[in-house]
Amino acid sequence: MASPPIHRVIQEASKVILGKERQIRLALACLLARGHLLIEDLPGVGKTTLAQVLAKLMGLAFHRISFTSDMLPADIIGVSIFDRETSSFKFHPGPVFCQLILADEVNRATPKTQSALLEAMEEHQVTIEGETRRLPEPFFVIATQNPSHQVGTFPLPESQLDRFLMRIEIGYPGHDAERALLQGVERRDIIATLPPCLAPDELPRVQAEVRTVHASPALLDYIQAIVEHTRRSPEYTTGLSPRAALALLNSARAWALLEGRDNVVPEDVQAVLPGIAGHRLRPVHDGARRSSLDTAEGLISAVPIP
Repeated sequence: MASPPIHRVIQEASKVILGKERQIRLALACLLARGHLLIEDLPGVGKTTLAQVLAKLMGLAFHRISFTSDMLPADIIGVSIFDRETSSFKFHPGPVFCQLILADEVNRATPKTQSALLEAMEEHQVTIEGETRRLPEPFFVIATQNPSHQVGTFPLPESQLDRFLMRIEIGYPGHDAERALLQGVERRDIIATLPPCLAPDELPRVQAEVRTVHASPALLDYIQAIVEHTRRSPEYTTGLSPRAALALLNSARAWALLEGRDNVVPEDVQAVLPGIAGHRLRPVHDGARRSSLDTAEGLISAVPIP
C-alpha cells in the first residue's frame, strides 16, 4: 500500500545512514503519523545527519537550531523590532517558522528556552505579544539530545517529552556498515546530491493515507491492554496516557503503511512500542531505569495478544 516515493525515501536514506533501516523507518513512521521525533544518543552517531537526510528526501524546508545554555526564547520564535521609518514595531520571525526544525542538542538549553517549543509543537502556532501566528504546514520538530549524564545538560520535563510522538536511539554502526563508512564518500557530499523523493503535495496525501489504515476491534483491545497494564503495574510511577495510546495507534498505522499493508497487525504495534513507551514510562526506582527496547520487551511479554 505504501507509495513508491516513500519506499525511495527509505532506500535513499539507507545509502547515507548505513545499517540503520529500522531507525529510518521509525523516524519516517513518526513523521507520517504527524508527530515530532526525539533522537537521544551519544554525539557522532548520526542524529543530525538523519534529520538532514529526511528533510532533503521529503522536500521540506529545513532549519537547524543549535541549542545552547545562553539561548533565549526570542532566538527561536522571533522578536518585534521598532522600525523608525514606519514608527511601528515589525515582527522578525525566528527559525521556528520552517517546515522541518532540527532542534540540535535541545537539552543543552535552559528549561525556559525549551518551553518555547511547547506551543509550536502542540498547536502548530506561536503567540507573540498577544498575537497568534500560524506555522507552515507541514510542521515537524526533530530534536536531538545527548544522554543526561553528560556535562551541561538540562533534563527535558515530562510535559515536553510527551510532546514527542517517538523517541529513538541510533546506536553504533555494525562492523560492515562502519567499514563502508570509513571507505566511502563523505556524508555531507552525499546529502548535497540527494534528490527530493516527494513532491510538495505528496506528503499530505501519504499522511491522509495513514489515517485510512484499518485497525480492527481486536487490535484496539491489544493497545488498550498494553496501556492498562502500565497503569496497574507497580513498576512505573504513572502509566501511559490516552495521548500515548493514540500515539501508539497512529504510529502502528504508519508502520503498517510502510510495510505495504492496509490493516494494522499486533506486530506493527510491537515494532513502534519502544519509541512510544520508552520516554513516557518512569520506573518507580531510578536504579531500575531500562532502555526503550527492554521496556517494550517487558510489556510485550506481559500482555498477551488477544
